[in-house]
Amino acid sequence: MIAYPTETVYGIGANIYSIRAINKIFDLKKRQTDKPISIAISDFYMMEDFAFLPNRDVVRVLLSRPITVILKKKRSVPDILTGRTGKIGMRLPEHPIAQDIIKKFGSPITSTSANISGEEPPKCAEDIPFDIPVVNGGEVSGVPSTVVDLVDKKIIRDGMDDEFVKRVLKDFEGKM
Repeated sequence: MIAYPTETVYGIGANIYSIRAINKIFDLKKRQTDKPISIAISDFYMMEDFAFLPNRDVVRVLLSRPITVILKKKRSVPDILTGRTGKIGMRLPEHPIAQDIIKKFGSPITSTSANISGEEPPKCAEDIPFDIPVVNGGEVSGVPSTVVDLVDKKIIRDGMDDEFVKRVLKDFEGKM
């Protein structure tokens, strides 16, 4: 388990198949286990192994920005990550350090902010409140990603690009 920078905030990365590591994330963040934890992927093709894509074009457009998309999960995703919803949040971070970590690991890693639930997400390594290894990538924007549920076609959390998401959802209305 490590803390790593994305272009938005610092996240906690762990093996998505390690139930022990995921439970430790819930403990560290003081987060309820019915709250999902998103995963970070290195490319669009990795995504296809973990989620059903309602419309590839919509997903590609959204992933070109700091946006987390929620999709129906495939069997390869552990239920503990989904909050038992059957859906998984996925993000394609642009930050080179995050990309390097995922590529070297060869599999998605968890992508949840490195903060106690309900508190401000960290925008620099020094702000991380946990005693875990940190990859220091300098200061990042501090504005969380927009989270959009493509199953229910709605924005769950406004963030860095919520107006862009609203336009994309409107443009692709009826095509998902």
